[in-house]
Amino acid sequence: MDSCQLMRKETKMDVVHLDQKQLAARWNISEASLERWRSEGIGPKFLKICGRVLYRQVDIEAYEESCLATSTKTAAARGGAG
Repeated sequence: MDSCQLMRKETKMDVVHLDQKQLAARWNISEASLERWRSEGIGPKFLKICGRVLYRQVDIEAYEESCLATSTKTAAARGGAG
């Protein structure tokens, strides 16, 4: 296996996905909330492949980062999904 093939293989393995059930458990919310968020266009980016919804770890972390607040005033001004 040459170095290019090895690099591609390592890169593919680094991509982590969570399904709806796993993300709902991570955030302690219902799966129905995630379904509603998707229909309203809020929440993290998601993939839909063959009818299956998946969330990339990097998109989950980016969304979590965007929801960080230093006070309730800044959180309210941002108008998050929660």
